[in-house]
Parts: sequence; structure tokens; C-alpha cells
Amino acid sequence: MANPPDERVDAPGGLTDRWVPSALEQERRAYRRSRTVRSAAIASISTILVVGALGWVLTHSSGWPRVQETFFDWDKAVASFPAVLSGLWLNIRVLLVCAVLITVLGLTIAVMRTLRGPVFFPLRLFGAAFTDLFRGLPLLLVLLLLGFGVPALGLDGLPQEAVFWGCAALVLSYSAYVAEVFRAGIESVHPSQRAAARSLGLTHTQSLRFVIVPQAVRRVLPPLLNDFVSLQKDSGLIAVLGVVDAIRAAQIETARDFNFTPYVVAGVLFVCLTVPMARFTDWVARRQGFQGSGLV
Repeated sequence: MANPPDERVDAPGGLTDRWVPSALEQERRAYRRSRTVRSAAIASISTILVVGALGWVLTHSSGWPRVQETFFDWDKAVASFPAVLSGLWLNIRVLLVCAVLITVLGLTIAVMRTLRGPVFFPLRLFGAAFTDLFRGLPLLLVLLLLGFGVPALGLDGLPQEAVFWGCAALVLSYSAYVAEVFRAGIESVHPSQRAAARSLGLTHTQSLRFVIVPQAVRRVLPPLLNDFVSLQKDSGLIAVLGVVDAIRAAQIETARDFNFTPYVVAGVLFVCLTVPMARFTDWVARRQGFQGSGLV
């Protein structure tokens, strides 16, 4: 007869002291642990073999010495690292400022597009036109138009700094995408939530603020964070305006002797900046039930 899945150990006096797994449950747990260890070992060995094979093929190719000299020069990497790292600090500041502005503007546009009633038609029309325009324009083109075109007008009261217009281009372009993410979250909330809020005496604005928007934000947090991961990379596009960020600093260092190692240094720094955010996004997605199809 099979053992029960769990047992209780009785303390002196007949009182139940603590729960102890049965022998069958302990066998199941041991089997699951062994399978987990086996899977991890197989994954590690296969990864080492594949990476090792690729590395061997690369390092034994006829062009590897030239590639190593041009892209993986350690002395050049050490020499260019301070300048590239200093430029990366500008990218981080641009990212932080733009992320806040994009969130505010994107949520505002999303709310405008979800307003009901004919009186709000101009706001809905503006929101739709905004998202259609800036989702249709390439980000690089928006950067060039704002970064070079607006300062050339010489209008009084407008900033002339390239960083300002680079941030403006990022905010306008990404707000269009983030607005659609927020709008999807708002429209995914069941209409009964809005009706329940109104039945409790909340106004339309209060219903959005306290009932609809909080639920929508929780639902769209993983794709929203994914957009900010992309923003981390695209913040380097402001280099086309002449701003000395990480990419521009790498370009300056490369122009000294036409060695492309500084570009590799900049790429490594961007990866180090992006990967933690990507893993945090995956963690948030798993917390909300988006398990995906893989373990990574």
C-alpha cells in the first residue's frame, strides 16, 4: 500500500508538533532535484561545447589576426575606455529624463484617445494624429528634423542645444508607441470596473485615476519596460547631432588611428546597461504570469 503524501508527527501528550513529508513525497522531491541537476549539467556542457566550437573556428580563421588587431586591441580599449564611459554618462542622463517625460506624455495621449463623447472628439483626433505621425516617421529622421531644422530657424525663446532637441525627438517618437501600450491596457479593463466606480459616486476623472489606470498600468508593465529597454539603445542615436555621447566618443577615438576597438567598448557598455533591465523585465513578466516558452 502506498505511503500517504504527508504525515504528522505527534508530540508528547498527543499534540501535533510539525509536518513531515512522507517517504513517497521525499522520493519525488529527490527525483525532481536530480532531474534539475541533470538538466543544468546538460545545458552547461552543451553551451560550453557550442561556444568553444565557435571560438575555435573564429580564432583559427585566416582573417582572425587582422580582426583581433582592428576590433579587439586591449591597449586601445584601455586608452579609449575613459572617454567612452564619460559619454555613456550622458546617455544615462538622457535615458532617465526621457523615460519620465515619455511616461507622462504617453499616458496623457492614451487617456485622450479613450475619452468618450462627441465633445472630446478633437482630443481623440489629436491623439490619433500624434500616434500615427510619430509611429510613421523614422526616429533618425525626427532627430535630424528637430536637431538641425528647428535651431536653424533662429526663433527667439527656443533652446539651441543639440541635447535638448535630441531628447525632444526621443520623447515624441517613443511617446507614440508608449501611448498605444497604455491605451491597450486601459481598453483591456472590463467595462464593469468603470460602471462599478461610477456607481460608487466617482466621477469619470476619479474612475480613471483610482480604478482604470492603476489596473491598466499593472497589465502593461512588461511591454512598457520593454520599450524602455529599447530606449536605452536608441539614446545613442543623438550622436548624429554631434553630441559627445558614448557612440560619438568612440567615433572620435576611432578616427585617431582607424582602430575600431572603441566601438566594441561602447557596445559592451551598452550591453551592460541593457541586460539588467531586460532581465528585470523578464522577472516582472513572470511575476504577472507571462511565463513564455523558454527558461531564459
